[in-house]
Amino acid sequence: MTRTAVVLVLLVAAFMPFHGEAQVPPSYAWTKFVASADTLVARIAPPSGFERVPAPPGSFAAWLRGLPLKPDGSPVMLFSGTPKYRQDVHVAVIDIDVGTRDLQQCADAIMRLRAEWLYSARRLEEIGFNYTGGGRVPFSRWARGERPSADARSWSARAKADSSYDSFKRYLVQVFSYAGTYSLEHELRSVPIETLQIGDVFIKGGFPGHAVLVADMVDKPGTSEKRFLLLQSYMPAQDIHVLKDPGSTDGSPWYPASFAGDLVTPEWRFVRTSLRRWP
Repeated sequence: MTRTAVVLVLLVAAFMPFHGEAQVPPSYAWTKFVASADTLVARIAPPSGFERVPAPPGSFAAWLRGLPLKPDGSPVMLFSGTPKYRQDVHVAVIDIDVGTRDLQQCADAIMRLRAEWLYSARRLEEIGFNYTGGGRVPFSRWARGERPSADARSWSARAKADSSYDSFKRYLVQVFSYAGTYSLEHELRSVPIETLQIGDVFIKGGFPGHAVLVADMVDKPGTSEKRFLLLQSYMPAQDIHVLKDPGSTDGSPWYPASFAGDLVTPEWRFVRTSLRRWP
C-alpha cells in the first residue's frame, strides 16, 4: 500500500460514522485547517496489535484526535519565538498559537483546548473556569460585556456584548492570567486510574505545579491492555506538544495504562491519585 493510500485509510477511520451516525469533521477556529494527513490521528499510529478506542462524533475525544500538527520534526517554540531549551521530549507539535505573553503554560493549554472544543461545538454556556481567587468565570457573562474582578467574586458591566472568536480569545487571556494548576485541580473531580479516559488530566496543583492531558487511547482486542498519549505545554509558555514516554524502549509515545507507581513523564512525575476529570 502506498503512503498516500495509508493516509486516506487513516482519515476515513478518523471520521467514519459511529454507531450509524454521520460524523462532521471537527473544526478548529484558530486556523483555516481542513481535514488532511497532518492530524494527531493520521500521523501517530497505534502500537502493533492495538486499536483506537471508540470516540463518539462531536466528543472531546474525537476533537482531540483531529488536532492539526505542525510539520514532522518541528521544534517546540516558546512564546518569545525562541526554541525551547529541551527538544528531546516530544514526538509532534500541535499547530495552535501560543500567544506573545508568558501565559499559555501547562494548565492554561489544557483549558484552551477544552474551551476551543466547546466553542467549536457552540456550547458557549458550558465554557467557564475557576480563578485561583475562588470565583468562577463563565464565557457567557464575558460575552454579555461583564468583566470579573481579579478573584472573580465580583463583576461589572464594562464592555459591549460580544461572543465573537476574537472576544473568546481575549477571555482566554484573562483566564490564563488568573487561573492555573491550583484552581484547575480543585475544579476537576478525582477519578480512579482504572477508569482513565481521553480528555482526563493528570495534575499537581501548586506554585509551580504541572498538568498533562490524555489526548488519545488505544486497547488490544481480547485483552485488558490499554495505552494513552499525553499533551503538554510547560514553563515558560510554549507550543503544545505530544510527549514521548521516557520509559519506552522503542521510542513509542504510547504510555501503558497499567503503569506501576508514579506516572513518569519527561519533565514531571505524577502520583497515581493525580488523575482528574471534567465535571
